[in-house]
Amino acid sequence: MEPALVSEDGTAPETPTLHTTVALEGDGADIAQARHLAAQFLTRARAEHSLPVSQRAVDLTQLVVSELVTNARKYAPGPVLMDLRIVGDVVEVVVWDSGPVMPVARAADAGRVGQHGLEIVLAVAQGFEVQREPVGKRITARIALLDDPGAALAGRSPL
Repeated sequence: MEPALVSEDGTAPETPTLHTTVALEGDGADIAQARHLAAQFLTRARAEHSLPVSQRAVDLTQLVVSELVTNARKYAPGPVLMDLRIVGDVVEVVVWDSGPVMPVARAADAGRVGQHGLEIVLAVAQGFEVQREPVGKRITARIALLDDPGAALAGRSPL
């Protein structure tokens, strides 16, 4: 998983975007592998490209990757693709799976055991979107690269 600097059309970028993509084939180690690759990607972005990446961003990215890949493995048949890209001051975690069912966050319930993954992602992500694809869906979560002590947990402005 070698990070690459590219533009959206694949040409030499004016404003570079650091990104990498990995196919996760479905064995039991996928979630741990995805978390490790996300941490490695952000560590290399910081060390080799001098991008400002906080430890909090690394931790939250691993959490989001874990939740999204777990959901893809649990609810969709077949392979999962994970794309990580740094765009401006955020890291985008994009997970594609072949499942046709769009995810829906359940109402908060402290008594419910499990099924809190999407709630967690929504709580820590700066941005979130789901797109239906010709086959399956693509989920994108955006996490701030730097800490913002004056704002809420995910870098959002306090209400």
